[in-house]
Amino acid sequence: MNKGKITKVSGPLIEAEGLSDANIYDVVEVSKDKLIGEIIEMRGDVASIQVYEETTGIGPGDEVVTTGHPLSVELGPGMLERMYDGIQRPLEKLEDLAGEFLERGVTSPALNREKLWEFKPLMEEGDEVVGGDILGEVEETTVITHKIMVPVGISGKIKEIKAGEFTVDQTIAIIAGEDGDKEVSMLQRWPVRQARPSKRKIDPVEPLVTGQRVIDTFFPVAKGGTAAIPGPFGSGKTVIQHQIAKYADADIVIYVGCGERGNEMTDVLNEFPELVDPKTGESIMKRTVLIANTSNMPVAAREASIYTGVTLAEYFRDMGYNVAMMADSTSRWAEALREMSGRLEEMPGDEGYPAYLASRIADFYERAGIVEVLGNREDIGSLSLIGAVSPPGGDLSEPVTQATLRIVKVFWGLDYDLSYQRHFPAINWLSSYSLYQTKMDEYIDESVDEQFSQKRKRSMSLLQQEQGLQEVVRLVGRDALSDDDKLKLNVTRSLREDFLQQNAFHDIDAYCSLEKQEKMLSIILYNYDKSLKALNEGVELEKIEKLPVKERITRLKLISEEELSKMEEIKEEIDKQIDELIREA
Repeated sequence: MNKGKITKVSGPLIEAEGLSDANIYDVVEVSKDKLIGEIIEMRGDVASIQVYEETTGIGPGDEVVTTGHPLSVELGPGMLERMYDGIQRPLEKLEDLAGEFLERGVTSPALNREKLWEFKPLMEEGDEVVGGDILGEVEETTVITHKIMVPVGISGKIKEIKAGEFTVDQTIAIIAGEDGDKEVSMLQRWPVRQARPSKRKIDPVEPLVTGQRVIDTFFPVAKGGTAAIPGPFGSGKTVIQHQIAKYADADIVIYVGCGERGNEMTDVLNEFPELVDPKTGESIMKRTVLIANTSNMPVAAREASIYTGVTLAEYFRDMGYNVAMMADSTSRWAEALREMSGRLEEMPGDEGYPAYLASRIADFYERAGIVEVLGNREDIGSLSLIGAVSPPGGDLSEPVTQATLRIVKVFWGLDYDLSYQRHFPAINWLSSYSLYQTKMDEYIDESVDEQFSQKRKRSMSLLQQEQGLQEVVRLVGRDALSDDDKLKLNVTRSLREDFLQQNAFHDIDAYCSLEKQEKMLSIILYNYDKSLKALNEGVELEKIEKLPVKERITRLKLISEEELSKMEEIKEEIDKQIDELIREA
């Protein structure tokens, strides 16, 4: 333990001298209030410290004490269903201690030290183990089994292993290694800025099914992949992230609200416990961890909240689970970096952001992936990272968006014009892309329908052609188009309104399985092909446009997952009504 004295206070940044034995990234306790801070720069014995709480009332001469440890999180049973702040303090517990308005210096362990957990050993005395091996299991919630792993860096022979009820910090096993006996509990600590190790990374081949049609069909993200959602204010970034958090095909969800408005986190808190997981029938919170660092919380903790979230996600990944992490939004994190960099008087880069902005963003997204986990086991775990970006004024050329797009492989570009037209999700299908598309096409063709990718490509081609046709309509009017082109505009309107649009607040339409997506797309294209045939047989376009079956096509999205057989009836109805028009012609 090393003690120093504060010499300067500049908002959340303080300088303290007399800390020659301290290391960069060490956690410190500031003043008699024991505020938590982290050393981010060392010059001789002078340390620059970012404080994760309000520094009002702190002045030169106050004491700073180092803990000798980097900023770390506690990992173990009891994390699911919890809500933490940016440095993993449990907000429910802080409310019990300090009331609704948090006081400075109030802290509490991240994991409950009093709760007993039923530990079921899976190893026996005398077994050889290495870091990552599973010693036993704890049923954390009704849907997730928490696997207690040997901490990284510990290996040897199990000298003793217990069964029964224990708190997280009680010894459950003793491992005899080369450097003596090691006591192992259910509680581990891990520094947040250091990625957890794995044997190797594996190429992603399976999509992370989100239940959102525009994403899964046109711009899929892989399990273990990375995606960015840039868009101006009010374009629906947060709602898309909420939808993915609710319905994504992931075992565990980590949702980080980084610098977002408090009412948005309140929505999450109110909605998630009431939502039923379509896979398990239980509350979605039973597989979710929330990290809240709202815009009125200390700015320095925004940076920590992102690292805290990704470290928790890596821990669950190492158990062999598929984990999805939402970061909303990385722009607030970058703004915190810019503020701290300015106070450190570092040379600014583009638009005042620090020169190392791109490398920090890359370090974060590189922690995603499908990995073969550590230990004598063949388990595979995945971590998918999805980050929202809030460029000022919707300017996608600004540094945070550009640095993010150089790293991530999926770009869901939100369009303010679409959101203004109440078209949600407001993902622009002409500017968005997915670099996982080819591999995801192969997977979906094999698992859903062998023609799925061909239908997707054809639909995208029609939507791209629509842009040119709309230009003609704006210049000289719709009457200048041929009947074929008018029909093409009809089908693209159907694709936009009946397929791409999705109501996040509708009981049935909020989630759409891959099977339902394929059937919806098939019917829209089938109707187009039959209409085109009728047109070539001499049927008037006006009659085709007024077919009664059109109303059933517009209501495709309201057919529930249990009633997908009705889709075939609609195809039969299209055949019947169009064949009748051809006979009459």
